Amino acid sequence: MRSQSFDELLEAYRKVWKNRLLETDGSTSEEILKETVLYELLDGNSHPRVRKSKTEKYLSATKRIIESELTNDEKVALVQIHIDMIERGVE
Repeated sequence: MRSQSFDELLEAYRKVWKNRLLETDGSTSEEILKETVLYELLDGNSHPRVRKSKTEKYLSATKRIIESELTNDEKVALVQIHIDMIERGVE
C-alpha cells in the first residue's frame, strides 16, 4: 500500500515535528506513529479549554507536512495516515 516502511515514516514525522518525544516502549513504528497522529488530532498536548477541533488540527498538520522538506512520497504517506485516523471515527 505505502512505498515507505513505518520506520521510514516515523523518521519523516520526527523531521516535521522535531520537538516531539516519541516513546518506543516496545511498540512497533506503526503503533507509535498512529498513536502519535491520533493524539495530535485530539489536540492532546493542549489544555482542554483551548483545544482545537479535529478539523483544525488536521488542516494544520496537513499544511505543516506539505510545507516541509520531505519527499512527495513521504508527504502523501503521512497525510494518508492522518486521513485514515480521521476516517476511523476519531471522537
